[in-house]
Amino acid sequence: MEFRISKLDNYSLIEVLEEKLDTNIAPSLKSELVLISGNGERNIVLDLSACRYCDSSGLSAILVANRLCKNASGTFVLTGLTDAVERLITISQLDTVLNIAYSRNEAAEIISKAESEKQEK
Repeated sequence: MEFRISKLDNYSLIEVLEEKLDTNIAPSLKSELVLISGNGERNIVLDLSACRYCDSSGLSAILVANRLCKNASGTFVLTGLTDAVERLITISQLDTVLNIAYSRNEAAEIISKAESEKQEK
C-alpha cells in the first residue's frame, strides 16, 4: 500500500507510506489527488513522514496537489518533511510557494484559519 487516505473534518489527509516519492509512486499519487479533488475536497494535507527521498516527479505530484486545491479555492499543506525532502523543497524554492507545517496539528490549524478567513469574506 502506497498511501493511506483519511477524510477528516474539513480536509483529506494523505499519508505517503513509501520511503521514496519518485517515478514509481508519483503517478498513482497524482491520480489519487485528482480523484479526491474531483470528489469535491478542497483542502488536502500531504504527510511525508515516511519519505526519506523525493525526486522531480515527486515534486511534480506535490505541485499538482497545490494547484488542485488552489483551483478549488482550498488549501494544500505539506507536513512531516524529513531533512532531505525539506532540503530539496528549499533548493527548488518551493518553500516560498507551499504551506509547510511541522506537525499534523499545525497543518489542521492552517486549514481551519484559511476556512474561517473565507467565511468572513
